[in-house]
Amino acid sequence: MRLSRFFIDAPLNLGEHELPEAQAHYIGRVLRMSEGAAVQLFDGSGTEFLGELIEVGKKRVRVSLTESMAGQPESTLQVHLGQGLSRGERMDWAIQKATELGVAQITPIVSERCEVRLKDERADKRMAHWRQVAISACEQCGRSQVPLIHPPLSLAEWLEQTHAELKLVLHPVAEPLASHAKPSTLAFLIGPEGGLSDAEVAQAQHAGFHSARFGPRVLRTETAPVVALAVAQQLWGDL
Repeated sequence: MRLSRFFIDAPLNLGEHELPEAQAHYIGRVLRMSEGAAVQLFDGSGTEFLGELIEVGKKRVRVSLTESMAGQPESTLQVHLGQGLSRGERMDWAIQKATELGVAQITPIVSERCEVRLKDERADKRMAHWRQVAISACEQCGRSQVPLIHPPLSLAEWLEQTHAELKLVLHPVAEPLASHAKPSTLAFLIGPEGGLSDAEVAQAQHAGFHSARFGPRVLRTETAPVVALAVAQQLWGDL
């Protein structure tokens, strides 16, 4: 039987630990787990910890960790996804599925046709929300490290800052992905709901991005990273 698995946003080691309030509430009040239940915890370091609950109260949950082991290896293909900023569930879906498919970094991109604008407190809330989406995806899929989610950047800023052995921008006219040699680091640029403008595609190409195409159909902004990452991981990664 698969163990209940939880991310703890603090360094873990063998021994007894009191869990943070959010995880304590979820384990004790939502899942209604009891003392003696086996759990598996990870802190993003790449190490997994096995143990059992030794106290489950309304406000306090304590666990005894008795065994540590190496977590799931990360993909040998390090992918940085530049994802056009999109509305609500579309962005959540892109982050969730990209995490499941082994992405290493995600940067929300503000481009010409973005309909979403984030500022100050709202941006901080969305960043916290997106990180939790990635954490939940890691808990589900077995990843031991949480991908890094950067604050939103303008397209120009991201193009200037992004360095990878192979850089790809989705475009309807392009060579097959398999025509590229296997890279160790990869950057994908995917537009928002309205897509990237011709000028933005040209801007990316000027910054060293190659055009990439995935079949004859135009993919939605939340579908494109799933297909792009799945194909890339199958060609050069761990699928």
